[in-house]
Amino acid sequence: MKRLTILFLATVFLASCGGGEKKGNSAAELTKLKKERATLDEKIKKLEAENNKNAPKKATAVSVTEVQPVAFNSYIEVQSQILGDENVLATPQAPGTVTSVLVRSGQHVSKGQLLATLEAASVDQQIKASEVQLGLSKTLYEKQKSLWEQNIGTEVQLMQAKANYEANARQKEALVAQRNMYRIVAPISGTIDNVTLKQGDVASPGQSGIRVVSFDKLRAEANLGENYIGKVKSGDPVNVVFPDINDSIKTKVSYVSRSVDPISRAITVQVSLPDSKTIYPNMSSKLKISNYQNAHALVIPVSVIQNTAEGQMVYVVEDGKAKSVLIKTGRNSNGLVEVLSGLKAGDKVVTEGFGDLDNGEPVKL
Repeated sequence: MKRLTILFLATVFLASCGGGEKKGNSAAELTKLKKERATLDEKIKKLEAENNKNAPKKATAVSVTEVQPVAFNSYIEVQSQILGDENVLATPQAPGTVTSVLVRSGQHVSKGQLLATLEAASVDQQIKASEVQLGLSKTLYEKQKSLWEQNIGTEVQLMQAKANYEANARQKEALVAQRNMYRIVAPISGTIDNVTLKQGDVASPGQSGIRVVSFDKLRAEANLGENYIGKVKSGDPVNVVFPDINDSIKTKVSYVSRSVDPISRAITVQVSLPDSKTIYPNMSSKLKISNYQNAHALVIPVSVIQNTAEGQMVYVVEDGKAKSVLIKTGRNSNGLVEVLSGLKAGDKVVTEGFGDLDNGEPVKL
């Protein structure tokens, strides 16, 4: 029995030793195969790269534009509004209740014409009283003067009568001036644009009143950032566009301010406008100021320029291949930019498809 047990254990030991040797051989075989596969992958990769290098590249489809000298104008576009040098709100000089309104919107008035009156009964009573005193003092002065001419009376009496008469006259003038403060008159000749008063309203100086507009002196005005200092000047051609009425006027810049607003950091540009029955104050408008002209400029779309570490670059087509060219640009306007160097007349600049191009890559138009 003991011999059988020893025999069984020996058999198990030998079997276990044989299984371990087999497992070790499998691992070695796996490692060997992996090394072979890695070697094959490297060879395949090199062969593919060599084949791709020798194989002809597929041409990239592009669109081009041939550069030729053209007349180029650079514009500065800015929103503006129409203002009137004579656009005035007429108001009374003293507060009071409106007793009458004598004009209506759209009516033409002359400078100094009475537009409305305010209640001023107390001043009217004072004027009537002063007229009595003025009449009396005038009569006494004339009588005293007549007596003096007849060598009757003294010079002092004459001077007193004259002073009294002149004082009463000045008092009446002051009362009349005070009475005029309760009248609204047209400060300019023009057209009644708006009447914000009616009988019974209380009107105050500088508040509600009657707006008078003259269409003889209209202007377009806009603000430009201080970075435009020196780029816009009086006399520059300008096109004033009125989008609401689908109209425009070609004229010139009338005035450019020589100081920068400390709050907005802007300069003011003004353009005087000719007489027109279709242009009104406070209309919206747009100024297209032409501040640069070149009759023989090479221009390309701004969108085709690529910014690189070396500078601005575009692709041109030469002998069926793309060629990268560094350029220097100048003014731009309406999506176009002037090319100062890097291109010449006749160059074919790639305008579509340049995003996937490399230098020297074949292209087809």
